[in-house]
Amino acid sequence: MNRLHLNLCVLAAATMFAVGCQSEKSSACSQPAATPSPMAAAPTVAPAAVSAPPATVALPADERKIIRIKAGVSTPVTDSAGNVWLQDQGFEGGEMVERPDAEIANTKDPVIYRAEHFSMEGFSWPLANGKYQVKLHFCETYEGITGPGERVFSINVQGQELKDFDVWKKAGGLLKAYVETVSVEVTNGKLEIKFTSNVENPEINGIEIIPAG
Repeated sequence: MNRLHLNLCVLAAATMFAVGCQSEKSSACSQPAATPSPMAAAPTVAPAAVSAPPATVALPADERKIIRIKAGVSTPVTDSAGNVWLQDQGFEGGEMVERPDAEIANTKDPVIYRAEHFSMEGFSWPLANGKYQVKLHFCETYEGITGPGERVFSINVQGQELKDFDVWKKAGGLLKAYVETVSVEVTNGKLEIKFTSNVENPEINGIEIIPAG
């Protein structure tokens, strides 16, 4: 092989190599090889919205029941407004008496005052904690009481004292209805009333427990 032929062969080989490199650069050769990650990155996921817990609220007054206790009777009583009064219960000690023919003044509901619980030491009733109005219903119907000062007792309603309570004096005489209202707050799950005798026995004709706002 002469020198001219050898040079032509070398030139042809160099041309083919250049063409090959241009072909790689136009495809994958132009991009650096990707370095594989040992662990794929976790996809970013937005956390679910978390709802705030509902606020704790006190039980509304209109969702608590009104309790009416008719002292001195063994069956429920319905008043003129259609309210049902439960039969005598919740008292500590004492006795019951009815005077069904008594003519009671100062009320639209004489039936509430024609029976009483007397000589009791206390009364209690389970309640949801909250504020209440306690209405204590009284009427002097015993013929042995003829004037003020002949029946006097003290009442403690959920820690509030009603000292030297005289039914005759409060009502203005015999056979007259009288209602004493006491605002209280229950914090231990029950209403408690204590009765203490001063002169004669304590007596009561009815108790209403009304939720307050």
